[in-house]
Amino acid sequence: MTTPETNSFTIVSRVELSSAQKKEMFQLLSAHFDGVTRGQFTRDLTEKNWVVLIHREERLVGFSTLHVYESSFAGAPVSVVYSGDTIVAPEAWGSTALARGWITAVNQLRERYPHGKYYWLLLTSGFRTYRFLPVFWREFFPRHGTPAPADLRRVRDHLATERFGEQYDPRTGVVRFPYPQRLQGELKKIPAGRVADPHIVFFVGQNPGHTRGDELVCLTELTDENLTAAGRRMVAPKSDEALRHHR
Repeated sequence: MTTPETNSFTIVSRVELSSAQKKEMFQLLSAHFDGVTRGQFTRDLTEKNWVVLIHREERLVGFSTLHVYESSFAGAPVSVVYSGDTIVAPEAWGSTALARGWITAVNQLRERYPHGKYYWLLLTSGFRTYRFLPVFWREFFPRHGTPAPADLRRVRDHLATERFGEQYDPRTGVVRFPYPQRLQGELKKIPAGRVADPHIVFFVGQNPGHTRGDELVCLTELTDENLTAAGRRMVAPKSDEALRHHR
């Protein structure tokens, strides 16, 4: 028997967030991460231009911030979705709302950033966020069981260095921030039933400092063809409905 979806998503322009929404986002993030300050949260949010909000009735249970922008690589244009702060409260872990909202957002935002290939630049210090990749995307890097494609590695290193400078180590593919955010308590532990998951084992091997807040840099190309069957089920009808109130 399928449990009815009780969570909904909204895609909001960052400049249209209310003070109350920002406060709720900060409270949710700081309830699950150590090292979160209001000043840092505000600075990070100011760098983003879109937010996916997840609600259960009127209560915020998750969000993901996005910076969508255009850059270039090897003389050609590229469009990039950089994921910033992302958190889903444990009570909503079984929900598909974040996946549906995130994939809907990046698909619809493609119309606003149409130039070149379209990449997702993901930083993650948590295995749950990393597991988003193999569930919904066919090809991504780095990944278990597949050698790193040289061209994708070069794009990743270029975009990560462009964005994070010396904080990014291209030898390891990891970003180390001077004041990292770290998952709290049980959230940073791998449940006993998942310690043998090959993707999680790979993530821990690639990012052994994840419990200290080290961030593994991942890259995938955002195309319909690159979605898994599960990813295709998350795709909303191709309309601008979710964004039309936030132009």
